[in-house]
Amino acid sequence: MRQIRSFFELRHAEKQLVARALLASGRAYAPYSGFAVGAAVRTRSGSKKTRIVTGTNLENAAYPQGICAEVAAIAAANALGQNDIEAIAVVGHKFTAPRDASEIVTPCGRCRQVIFEASKASGIDIKVFSCNGILTEIVEEPISKLLPVAFGPQNLGFTKKRLRNMRVTLNRAVSKLLKKTAYKR
Repeated sequence: MRQIRSFFELRHAEKQLVARALLASGRAYAPYSGFAVGAAVRTRSGSKKTRIVTGTNLENAAYPQGICAEVAAIAAANALGQNDIEAIAVVGHKFTAPRDASEIVTPCGRCRQVIFEASKASGIDIKVFSCNGILTEIVEEPISKLLPVAFGPQNLGFTKKRLRNMRVTLNRAVSKLLKKTAYKR
């Protein structure tokens, strides 16, 4: 059975993560659905220092084609080189009439797959905090529970070592490209 907690029952680090997701929802671009979603991921560098990176949903006129907040946050963390995600918070609410912030928002199927893939890259069973918009109901579950028996890199023979090697190869290729340009760091 899922345990539902409120914002005030969370530990300090969890409160920070959830609050950042709620703040991010205020920057959503959701003119078609009127439903704003914010996500915040917490990463950990090798020095155990944590960082919070946020994302929002981004709709467009080719609705329902758009970007989910969870994908935006994970992509932003990845762009910063913060691939060691340990937790993600998701907050959503309908901001157009009739307004509603009472329902818990969980990641969609695509987002669950992206979070699962990030968990395999980080080697951490990412904690997912699914929240309602007023933060009175929050459920914490590991991604392995939200997406059991998932298809992932292991099915394709992709190991952590292979991922590290791919990142090294990619960084070397970019360094060579930069040397050929006029760009100087």
